[in-house]
Amino acid sequence: MGRALVTVLSGLLLVVLTACGSGAPTSGGPVASTEAPPPVGVAVEPAANAADVAPRATVAATTEGSFTDVTLTASPGGAVAGTLSPDRKRWTPSGPLAYGATYTWGGTATGPGGSSSPVTGSFTTVAPGQTVRATLNIGDDREVGVAAPITIQFAAPVEDKAAVERALQVRTSVPTEGSWAWLPDQDGGSRVHWRPKEYWRPGTQVDVRANLLGTPFGGGAWGREDLTTSFRIGRSQVVQADVNSFRMVVIRDGRQVMDVPASYGTDSDPNRTTRSGIHVVTEKFTNKRMVSEQYGYDLVERWAVRISNNGEFIHANPASTGAQGSSNVTHGCINLSEADARAYYDTAQYGDPVEVTNSGVNYSPSDGDIYDWAISWAEWQAMSAL
Repeated sequence: MGRALVTVLSGLLLVVLTACGSGAPTSGGPVASTEAPPPVGVAVEPAANAADVAPRATVAATTEGSFTDVTLTASPGGAVAGTLSPDRKRWTPSGPLAYGATYTWGGTATGPGGSSSPVTGSFTTVAPGQTVRATLNIGDDREVGVAAPITIQFAAPVEDKAAVERALQVRTSVPTEGSWAWLPDQDGGSRVHWRPKEYWRPGTQVDVRANLLGTPFGGGAWGREDLTTSFRIGRSQVVQADVNSFRMVVIRDGRQVMDVPASYGTDSDPNRTTRSGIHVVTEKFTNKRMVSEQYGYDLVERWAVRISNNGEFIHANPASTGAQGSSNVTHGCINLSEADARAYYDTAQYGDPVEVTNSGVNYSPSDGDIYDWAISWAEWQAMSAL
């Protein structure tokens, strides 16, 4: 009896000790954690405190979670417009940044379990010592001829031509082979032209974009602003001007619409000879004063269509009426009768080609700023910086 009692008491003691050691009874499920979830990862580019950032450098905020909001604020300048990706994991600005500004990030990213992290950091953009202005030659919604080049004129020399050329885009509604070429500039700046290998196809829509803001020009200079234009190639109108025929023929969309008597520059003086080669119509005047100290004339001529900067025009000239159709007596222009000059003037537009042949003196860089078609295609391509 005594040994049995000891055994029972020992068992009761074990039960009591086990109950005391285990605390309150539980259901046997997992125990809830009281620790805070880890912060969600956020990265910004450029790195925090970066300096002299180019306005077209990669700028982005990314997260492993998703953004509830993102802001980028410029000082000076204010809030920067931007785009959040559909999955809300990446934010980028809508365009290039400004020069000489401080940009500060803000916003919040969230992750699983309610974790969150702020979007923080700041950086500064480069403050150029010089910004260079540029201009495009063809405005929005214009219609131009099939030989029209696209030209960009820079107000100062461009040292890093390759960097600038990489920032230039030409898009066409139909496949069009073409190239940029850097031409000598006598006005103290730089200029680059784009032309197709062959004449433009009529009806082609052309969109040009020059992403110059934030592009380094070299020598501490940067582009001042972006340029864009959108224009259309009109009908094909080509002047065929064989100086030995003493006539001028106009072909429009493959059909001859004019064949009129003409007088060209005399071949007795190379300075007065109408240059052989493809000229381009650049402007026209109902009345144009023409002056030459060398040859002693100061006249106003009617219905003048400029085809080069060397003083070559297609215009009316009553004084040469007797020679039109039979001999070349002019100072380099293509002379027509009043009626024929007016008829041609009314149809001419910027970019129309004028193909002069058989004069013996070729059109060259010394004859004007648009001599693009006087350069062979191989040589033209070699004038690209890329």
